[in-house]
Amino acid sequence: MDLSCFKAYDLRGRVPDQLNPNLAERIGRAYVEITGARKVIVGYDIRLSSPEIADALSSGLMAAGADVYDIGLCGTEHVYFATSHFGMDGGIMVTASHNPRDHNGMKMVGPESRPISSDNGLNDIRDRVPEPFEDAPRQGKYETLEVMAPYVDHLLGYIDASALKSMKIVVNAGNGGAGLVIDALEQHLPFEFIKVHHEPDGHFPNGVPNPILPENRAATADAVLEHKAAMGIAWDGDFDRCFFFDETGRFIEGYYIVGLLADQFLRKTGGGKVIHDPRLTWNTLDLVKAAGGEPVESKTGHAFIKQRMRDEDAVYGGEMSAHHYFRDFAYCDSGMIPWLLVAERLCQSGQPLSSLIDARIEAYPASGEINRTIDNPPKVIQAIEEIYGAEAKAINHVDGLSVEFDDWRFNLRMSNTEPVVRLNVESRADQALMEEKTAELLNEMDRLNRA
Repeated sequence: MDLSCFKAYDLRGRVPDQLNPNLAERIGRAYVEITGARKVIVGYDIRLSSPEIADALSSGLMAAGADVYDIGLCGTEHVYFATSHFGMDGGIMVTASHNPRDHNGMKMVGPESRPISSDNGLNDIRDRVPEPFEDAPRQGKYETLEVMAPYVDHLLGYIDASALKSMKIVVNAGNGGAGLVIDALEQHLPFEFIKVHHEPDGHFPNGVPNPILPENRAATADAVLEHKAAMGIAWDGDFDRCFFFDETGRFIEGYYIVGLLADQFLRKTGGGKVIHDPRLTWNTLDLVKAAGGEPVESKTGHAFIKQRMRDEDAVYGGEMSAHHYFRDFAYCDSGMIPWLLVAERLCQSGQPLSSLIDARIEAYPASGEINRTIDNPPKVIQAIEEIYGAEAKAINHVDGLSVEFDDWRFNLRMSNTEPVVRLNVESRADQALMEEKTAELLNEMDRLNRA
């Protein structure tokens, strides 16, 4: 039995050879046996294979004795919300997010929407799947559950509706599921939405919904300029990540959105802890401290960030990869709460998004993440530490190698899945220094790789 769809944090694979209804049914049975869940939320994304896989998954869950609450076509965060809001034992989202069209997968959570990954049950579920199963004495029941109304109410609770003003916002769902939420929110907000690639369509007629790819950004940027919109927002297929464009159509790096959201959120809470990843940090540290918050560094990745959020009872957590986490959202990530907070900030400040962001880019110019294929990543990273470590002000290994000097810093980390190292460089208000050090590090990495 091919179980290659089981990854470290979720399931992803090609349909039907790596994931299919037969396997999905067995996964449902194994999920119940390993977790002991008795009430399980099931949702699915817009992929053409998703309804059939979700049906088979539900059959397996019920055969093992669990009651299934089907929330239908939705985003990953609907499953997170429904699992915690309705007090369920777990939830499973059928999605492959921004993977190619012929792929599918699953994201699993337990009680309180705590993530299930390889170190806390996912490997056990994988190992149980090939073994024989017997039906439970009591079959689980099946119900559909309406989640959009309470979910929309929850989203609106993050903003002060009285502070909002009329403005144009471009929204690009990438033919994923985000358009369903925009349509549900629209009646509650004074915004005029310019809808791009809005209809859910698993054929992905406008390409795979992954706005992090530069070739997928033009439609949003062009619409912002054409309609003179205040900003543009684009989502991936299951909309757990959102991406921002300012009023000039410029794509904004996720790093600067983390700082903006931390600042906006801390203005509401009056303080609290904020979790951030180690790749780029200075802008976030500056804004969090200035707003009376306490920054806490965590290893990159949603399972690590969510656990650290719980451990620290943090109000907000942000990764530069466009994942944003909220305490009151079961410490989970949402692709909808962030843009509502940014829209609120635009209305309150009277400033265009470009000026809010430009000030931060000037203060802390950053390289953005640069990937390099390296034959022996650990060896190269160790050599870089030896070269730069002697004169460094600080070094840490929270996630890869972070090296800090008075006026610039960098993070170098390995990919979990491929022979690639990822470099991020930033400086204090010195674009030329940042560019110089980025080029210098890349040259050193290439030299070491050839050695």
